[in-house]
Amino acid sequence: MTKQNKNNGNKPCWVIKIGSALLTSDGRGLDEQAIADWVKQMAQLQNQGIRIVLVSSGAVAAGMQRLGWTKRPHALYQQQVAAAIGQMGLIQLYESAFQQYDLHTAQILLTHEDLSNRKRYLNARGTLREVLKLNVIPVINENDTVATDEIRFGDNDSLAAMVANLVEADRLVILTDQDGLFDRDPRKFSDATLIQQAKADSNELEAYAGDSGSLGRGGMLTKVRAAGRAARSGASTYIVNGHTENILLRLHKGETHGTLLVPAARRIAARKQWLAIHMQPCGDLLLDSGAVKVLRESGRSLLPVGVTAVNGNFARGDMVRCLDQDGREVARGLVNYSSLEAEKIIGYASDRIESILGYVDEAELIHRDNMVVF
Repeated sequence: MTKQNKNNGNKPCWVIKIGSALLTSDGRGLDEQAIADWVKQMAQLQNQGIRIVLVSSGAVAAGMQRLGWTKRPHALYQQQVAAAIGQMGLIQLYESAFQQYDLHTAQILLTHEDLSNRKRYLNARGTLREVLKLNVIPVINENDTVATDEIRFGDNDSLAAMVANLVEADRLVILTDQDGLFDRDPRKFSDATLIQQAKADSNELEAYAGDSGSLGRGGMLTKVRAAGRAARSGASTYIVNGHTENILLRLHKGETHGTLLVPAARRIAARKQWLAIHMQPCGDLLLDSGAVKVLRESGRSLLPVGVTAVNGNFARGDMVRCLDQDGREVARGLVNYSSLEAEKIIGYASDRIESILGYVDEAELIHRDNMVVF
């Protein structure tokens, strides 16, 4: 039975993204041996104290192989059919592979709307946090079966970057069939030079990126842009060749491989900046002196008991300001309860929330990880 680890939140977290070209051997069906090898490495990393989040492409490509299709269909409904068929085989393969190492997996399918909607964002974040606490490996993919052109991520590189923001990952590792980012397309120019390290926000990077392959929707350009997104919450991005032997373990040892794109700011500073500009405040919470002291000196979450008044009309997931008794802004963050719910529970201990509301989502009004203190 999987045991919950209460200290998991202090462990480093890697988001590992594997693309379609790697998973399917360029369209020849799922490469079970390659998948088994990556799973073995991820299991070893997990045992060495690294929390792993896997973002895996391959559902559409796997479905194409099962259906005997040689070209990715253009019609959205045909892509959705292929995804529905292929996702079954993909997740079964991961589940059986991880079980060889006594690790469970959790399938999580997302659309862009899930993370752009503030309430769904918090729901997804809460689910992922709990999955990781249980030492379970989340296997994430875009929900191609229900996605439409308007809400589709467009590529799993972007999805992986958003997941890295969501779980506050230390690293985003993008496994590809290329050796990294070059200053010119190495398939066309023999004198192309590998870019070993650069700032994720460098303007030159997009000019170096090439076009996508036939199977995936992504390419080097989407990987560069994903690195920029991941850097917003302080994650470094590695773009490496997934065929390199023991590549994940070698990165963990500190070996230099592929391209490393680093954030311009330190992780904590980047996370605070991302939260501060995430959205405009929709309301205010007035805090007593004890709550102000706890936030500023102890770095803890904001509990209902420390709030004396609620101003504004906000929903779960909205950004709100936290004010002291003189109206000065102490902090701001993403609130776990609506203004109507908050008005009912402020001043009470967290263990009273369920008896007052009839349910409980979180023990905190604002979790410290979703808060910027000034």
